[in-house]
Amino acid sequence: MGTEIIIALLLIGLLFFLLVIGLEIGWSVGIVAVIGLLWYVDQPIGQLAETSFGSLNSFTLTALPLFIFMGGILGNTGVNSSLFNAIEKWVGNLPGGLACSVICGNAVFGAMCGSTIAATATFGKIAFPVMEEKKYSPKLALGSIAAGTVLAPLIPPSILLILYGSWQGLSIVDLLAAGLIPGITLTVLYIITIIIQVKLNPELAPETVKYPLNVKLRAILDVLPFAGVILGVLGAIFGGFMTPTEAAGLGAFLSILLTIAYRKLTFAILMQSLLDTVKITSFSLFIMAMSTLMSHVFNSAGIIPMIREFVIALPIGKYGIMTLFLVMYFFMGMFFDSWSMLFLTFPFIMPVIIGLDINPVWWGIVYVLAGEQSTITPPFGLSLFVLKGVVPWHSMETIVKGSLPFLIPIYINVLLLFLFPQLALWLPGILK
Repeated sequence: MGTEIIIALLLIGLLFFLLVIGLEIGWSVGIVAVIGLLWYVDQPIGQLAETSFGSLNSFTLTALPLFIFMGGILGNTGVNSSLFNAIEKWVGNLPGGLACSVICGNAVFGAMCGSTIAATATFGKIAFPVMEEKKYSPKLALGSIAAGTVLAPLIPPSILLILYGSWQGLSIVDLLAAGLIPGITLTVLYIITIIIQVKLNPELAPETVKYPLNVKLRAILDVLPFAGVILGVLGAIFGGFMTPTEAAGLGAFLSILLTIAYRKLTFAILMQSLLDTVKITSFSLFIMAMSTLMSHVFNSAGIIPMIREFVIALPIGKYGIMTLFLVMYFFMGMFFDSWSMLFLTFPFIMPVIIGLDINPVWWGIVYVLAGEQSTITPPFGLSLFVLKGVVPWHSMETIVKGSLPFLIPIYINVLLLFLFPQLALWLPGILK
C-alpha cells in the first residue's frame, strides 16, 4: 500500500471520527488539516495562516454578510406576510392554493435573501398558522414549507453559490444567472406535486378560493415593494451596473427601507439581524478557510491527484461518475447539511470535475440541488429541525412524511439538468 493511500486513510479516518463524536465541522476539518500539515507535509507552520487567510482575501466574499443581513432583516420583521397574502390572491384558486402560495412565496423570498434557514423560519411563522386555520393537512402544510426553502439557495442571490464561486474562482454573475431557470423549473415542479397530491387525496386541502379581479389587482400593489428590491438587486447584477458585492449593499439598504416603510423595523430587530449575520458569516468563512487548508494539505501530500486519477480511470464514463457523486450526496444528505457537504467533498471532487471537462458552473447548480435535498432528508435535515422549532406541537414524523414527496421534483429537476444542460447555461451565455 502506497504512502499516499496510508496518509489518506489516516486523515480521512480521523476526520470522520471527529465528526462522529460531535465536534463541529470547522474544527474537525481544521484539526485534520493542521495535523496533516505538521506531520505529513514538509512545509512551515506559517503556511497555515497564509493558506487559510488567502482563501478569504476576496472582495466577492464581502457580498456574503450583506445578503445574509438582507434575508435576516426581512425575516425577523415579518414583512413577508404581506408578500404571502398577495401571492395567495393569485394562486389560491389552484388545488392546495395556500401550499402553492408558500412555494411561490419562497421563490420570491429566495430572490431577496438566498438563505434556507431564514426562509424556513419566516414561512413557518407566517404561513403555517393561516394553513392550520383553514384546515390544511399538517403534512401538506409543513411539507410545502420545508420543501419550498430549497428554492432560496438556488434562485439568485444564493449564499451557497457565492461561497462556491468565490472558493473555486468562478464568475459569481454566471453562477447566479445559472440558478434562475432551474429555480423556476423547480417551483413549477413543486406546484405540480402539490396539485397531484390534492387531486389524489382531496382531504389534504379545503376547496379552492377564487378572488375577483379587483382583489387580485390590489394584491399587485402589495408585491411591488418586494419586486422593487428584487429588480434592484438582480437588475444591477445581470445588467452589469454593479458587482454582486455592490448589489448586495444596495439590497441591504433597500431591505431596511422596506421594513421602515411597513413600520416593522425596531432597534431590537436590527441588532438581532446584525448578530445573526455575524454568527452565520463567521461560521461559513471559518469552515471555508479550514477546508482550503485541508485541500492544500491533501494536495501537497499527493492524495488529491491520486484520487483524481483513480476516479477518472473508472470504466463508467463521466455521466456514471457524476451519478456516483449524486448518490454519495444523497446518503451524505441524511447526516450533513449542504454547506458541510460542499466544504467536505469539493477539495476531492472538483479536480475530478475539471479533469472530466465538466462545466463547473453547471455542476454548481447540480450540486446545489443535490446538496439542498439534504435540508429535507431525514434524519438530520436542517429545515426539518428549524420547522420543528417553529411548530413544536407537531411531531417530527409529521414534518418528515410531509416533506418526502417533495424529494421527487428535486430529483426530476436534476435529471432535467443532465438532459438539458442549457437550462443552467443559457442565461449566463446570453449575459456575456
